Amino acid sequence: MTTVTAHRGAIFHYKDDANLQNAADSYEYFEDGMLIIEDGKVVAAGEAPKLIETLADGTTIIDHGDQLIMPGFIDTHAHSPQAGAIAGYGEQLLEWLKGYIFPSEEKFSDPVHARTGAAFFLDELLRNGTTTASLYSSSHKEATDILFQEAEARNMRIIAGKSLSDRDVPEGLRDTPDSAYEDSKELIEKWNGKGRLLYAITPRFAPTSTKEELEVAGRLKREYPDLYMQTHLAENLHEVELVKSLFPESKDYLDVYDHYGLLGKRTIFGHSVHLSDREFERIAETGSVASWCPTSNFFLGSGIFDYARAKRMNAMIAMGTDIGGGTSFSMLVTLSEAYKGTAIRAETKLSAFDAFYLITYGGARALSLENSIGNFSPGKEADFVVLDLESTPLLRYRMEYTKTLAERLFVLMTLGDDRAVAKTYVAGLEHVSK
Repeated sequence: MTTVTAHRGAIFHYKDDANLQNAADSYEYFEDGMLIIEDGKVVAAGEAPKLIETLADGTTIIDHGDQLIMPGFIDTHAHSPQAGAIAGYGEQLLEWLKGYIFPSEEKFSDPVHARTGAAFFLDELLRNGTTTASLYSSSHKEATDILFQEAEARNMRIIAGKSLSDRDVPEGLRDTPDSAYEDSKELIEKWNGKGRLLYAITPRFAPTSTKEELEVAGRLKREYPDLYMQTHLAENLHEVELVKSLFPESKDYLDVYDHYGLLGKRTIFGHSVHLSDREFERIAETGSVASWCPTSNFFLGSGIFDYARAKRMNAMIAMGTDIGGGTSFSMLVTLSEAYKGTAIRAETKLSAFDAFYLITYGGARALSLENSIGNFSPGKEADFVVLDLESTPLLRYRMEYTKTLAERLFVLMTLGDDRAVAKTYVAGLEHVSK
């Protein structure tokens, strides 16, 4: 049976031909807008007074008042087994992994814990308005299988993969090149392309993978060329030095992954903080993605992503929370921290229009999903978020003094958080957090 729903409210989204050199041409904004959904897909978005005349008798109209309807947020880098380790005090990356993250992930060998953790993580994403995410699971095959089960139950657009680590991790997280290949292959065959789910080959990062394990990652990418590949790159200066010592034959950190054929259009490099011009140029040349994770980079003292240089080099940029190095599931908070990073560098400050592009249509483009999600073009999957611009006394008060859309969006991303998310819809259906 066909189900048609019309959502009325202010509507903001980026068009397919997004051109951020001219912001006014890159988006559509309808102060009194309507979004029409049929069986989980977008039918139309536009001015409510015009579209309401096209509705069939009996169509359900949901009036969101002055709230803002926007495509669901996209998080391109997060760790589903790390929510229990957020806010680990006082360490930089390598020490923090050993002191907080590895013990947290080891607990996911227990299927009961893995299910509770996966359910919490996915619900928290949705509660914060994030409808699509690229996730690292733990190294456990069963925990990764459970993560996919929970994502399928919520009908989310999730990219995920079992973390591959065969050295310098606790025994409970260590695999072998053979088990990494066999476990990954089994999970790929079961989950990749099932419903809205996609698989990512996921070596944790070069220091925890031997050359043999990176060869396995490259083999999987050759065998399944449409898969995603995700890993970490140049997050921390100590990490960069460690990679130099482990792979002295490589030109630089990125070249380690390049040697094994791991770069490409669906490859996502978390952090990418300490990169040379050559590395940024190679990321751009191969269509790989630099996932910017500001709350994590600040919290762990890793550094400041060079947004201006990445843009000059034409590198594809997306946003990530990096839970649990990151300290918030909220993409609004993530944008606020990203802006502060650009303000410190004082070259190209992140505008509100660029910021919301990165977590909606820009994120979809980065993940090669722009034909499915990211805006309200007809036929797209109807993932969207309803934002309350008066969700806190401060937001309400500050919004009274805004004069333009750009200013309202900037205030929203600077002062907003999970409280600003009034509702989240996945494929046209409202998600109700338990």
